[in-house]
Amino acid sequence: MSDAPTLSITLLGAGQEVGRSCCVLQYRGKTIVCDTGVHPAHSGMASLPFIDELDWSTVDAILITHFHLDHAAALTYITEKGKVYMTHPTKALHKFMMQDFVRMGSSASDALFSPMDMAMSLASIIPVSVHQLITPCPGISFTPYHAGHVLGACMFLIDIAGLKILYTGDYSREEDRHLVKAELPPIRPDVLIVESTFGVHNLEGRAEKELRFTNLVHAIIRRGGHVLLPTFALGRAQELLLILDEYWKKHPDLHNVPIYYASGLARKSMAVYQTYIHTMNSNIRTRFAKRDNPFVFKYISNLPQPRGWEKKIAEGPPCVVLASPGFMQSGPSRELFELWCPDSRNGLIITGYSIEGTPAREIMTEPEEFESMKGGMIPRKISVAEISFSAHVDYQQNSEYIEAVKAQHVSRYKERDEDVKIHTPRNLETLNLSFRGERVAKAIGTLADRQPRANDVLSGLLVSKDFSYTLLHPRDLKDFAGLSTCVLTQRQKIVLGVRWSLVKWHLEGMFGSVEEGIDQEGVPTMRVMGAVDVKQTGEHELTLEWDSSASNDMLADSTLALITGIDKSPASVKLTSQPHTHSKGDSHAHPHADCPDPVTRVRRLAWFLEAHFGPEVELHMPDDEAREEPEQGEDEEHEPSLLVRLDEATAQINLVSLTVASSSEALRKRVEAVP
Repeated sequence: MSDAPTLSITLLGAGQEVGRSCCVLQYRGKTIVCDTGVHPAHSGMASLPFIDELDWSTVDAILITHFHLDHAAALTYITEKGKVYMTHPTKALHKFMMQDFVRMGSSASDALFSPMDMAMSLASIIPVSVHQLITPCPGISFTPYHAGHVLGACMFLIDIAGLKILYTGDYSREEDRHLVKAELPPIRPDVLIVESTFGVHNLEGRAEKELRFTNLVHAIIRRGGHVLLPTFALGRAQELLLILDEYWKKHPDLHNVPIYYASGLARKSMAVYQTYIHTMNSNIRTRFAKRDNPFVFKYISNLPQPRGWEKKIAEGPPCVVLASPGFMQSGPSRELFELWCPDSRNGLIITGYSIEGTPAREIMTEPEEFESMKGGMIPRKISVAEISFSAHVDYQQNSEYIEAVKAQHVSRYKERDEDVKIHTPRNLETLNLSFRGERVAKAIGTLADRQPRANDVLSGLLVSKDFSYTLLHPRDLKDFAGLSTCVLTQRQKIVLGVRWSLVKWHLEGMFGSVEEGIDQEGVPTMRVMGAVDVKQTGEHELTLEWDSSASNDMLADSTLALITGIDKSPASVKLTSQPHTHSKGDSHAHPHADCPDPVTRVRRLAWFLEAHFGPEVELHMPDDEAREEPEQGEDEEHEPSLLVRLDEATAQINLVSLTVASSSEALRKRVEAVP
C-alpha cells in the first residue's frame, strides 16, 4: 500500500459544510493533516471533527493555516499528534484565541480541555516563516505562501514523494487596508484543495462595500442610535477599525461619537499586529516606516469591561461598538444585542460570514422576536444589515484562481483545452486520486563529469531514497550514498566418479581451451573463460568457485550442467572404453578443441553460427581477379568472410581479422558475442 500511487483525501470536517476544518492527506505511506478546527454552532464533543476515524499516531505532520477557531481550536484536544506547524503570527494569535476559548468554556460541563492541556499543546507548535521550505520527515516537504484572510494566514504547497498538493485554507485574493492578497505559488500543483465558503455567489466591490458600510453607520448615528458590529477579536476587526478611524478623521461631526473595541483580547492582539508589520502590505509598511503606526488609533478606544458596562453603554449617547464573538452565541456581542434589540433607532451590521446554526445567521432572517440567553423572548426592532468584509474569495475570484493554478484535480472545471476534475466530498467520504507520474533519476559523481549526448546510454547503480532516485557509478556509492560494495564468491561442490582428464576434455569441447594450473593452496584448478574455477578438492569431488555476477552465474550454471552430465555422456563411454590418456598430445584430442587447420576452423565456426542463427550462413570467397589486383581501401571486401542473415538484417564476419560488420547494431553485438 505504501507504494501505491494513489492519493487519499478524507475530510474529517468542513466537507460540504462550513466549520471544523480538518483534511487528511495520505500518499505512499505518509499522512498529513491540514487544520484541526471546531464547529462554532456546536459545543463540547459535538463541535469536534470526526477525529476517531484516524489513527493520529501515524500522522507525520499537522499544518494549521490560520488562528481562527474553526481551523485550529481542536488541536489541543488531539493528544497523539505529530509535529505541528503554523506561521509565527498565527502561533502568537492562536495562543490568545485559545486562552479566550478556554476561559469562555471553563464553566461549561462539556469543556473539551483544561488550561494545562492548552499550555502543553502550545509548547509543541513549531513556528515557520512564509516561503520557508520545511522537511518534517523524509519524503515530505512543504512551503507556506501568503493567503490573505487574516494576519499570519497561509496556504501550504505540500510535496509528498513528488506529488504536489496546494491546500489553501481560507484565502482572499483582494488586498485590503493591511493584508496582502493570496499568492500564486510558482509551481503548478497536481491537486488543489480550495475553500468555497461563498459557493457560486459574487460579492460587491471593495469600494462600494466600504461606502455602503460607512454611510449606514453614519445614518444610524444621525438618528440617535447605537451601532453594533459583531466581529471576532482578531482578524476582520482590525480591518474595520482602520476603515472607521479613517472615516472619522474625514468627518469632524463624528469626532465626539466614540468607537469602542469591546474585547478582552484587544490590547494583546494590537501588540501582535504591531510586531508583525513586516508581514502586511506595502501601505502599512510605508506608514510604519514614516513613524506613523496605523494601529495606534485616534478615534477608537478599548472599552473597559467592569460589571454592568453593557447597560451603561446602552443608556449612553450614540456610539459604535465592535464586540466579539462574531457569531453572537455568547459574550459582549450577544449581551449588547439583547439590550439594544427593542430600540428601532439602533442598528446591527453583520460584517462577516455567518455559519449555519449560529445566532448571527438566525438574526439575518430578521425575526420579529428573538430568544434571549435567559430564555425569554425579546421583540426585535433593531435594524439588521449584512455588509460582508469576510476575507474569503467569492465565486469569481475562486474560479480565476483555479484557472491560474492549473491543477489537474480540483473540479469539473474546463479551462481552454484542458479538463480539470472537480470533487466535493462529504465528511468521511474518502476521495482516491491516482497519478501516473514520471520518475526522474539524477546522475551524480563520475557519471555527471561528462555532458551526455543524444542516444547515449548511461549505466550505473540506481539508488532509491526517500522517493527520489540517483544514478551513480559503483565506485561512487560510498561517497554519495554512504553505502559500500562487496564481492560475493560462490562455491558449489560436486561428487563425480570420473577422472580429472575427462573433465578437462569435456570443458575444452564446450568452452575451447581452458587454463590449467595450481591454486594458492596447491589444489589442481582449471579456469573456464577466465571466470569460473573448477577445482579437484578430493578424489571424487570437484568444487566450482566464481565471483557472483549476472554473466558469471550463467557461465557457472552451464559448467555445472556440463560436469554433472559427464558420466552419462556417450562420448565419455567411447573414450574410456580403450586405454589412452587425455594429455594435449593424445591422439584422442577433443574434436571441438582448438585446431590449427584454418579450413576446419572456418567450417566449425560456420556450424556454430548456424546453431545460433539458423541455416542462413553463407561463405564468401574472393575471386582470383579480385585477389590479384585489389583496389586501395577494398582489401577487406576481397577477403574471405561468413555472411549471417537474420530476418532483414545481415552481418559479415571477416575470417582474416575476425571482425563483424553490420548495419544492425543489435545483430552485430549478438554475432560478436558468439565466437
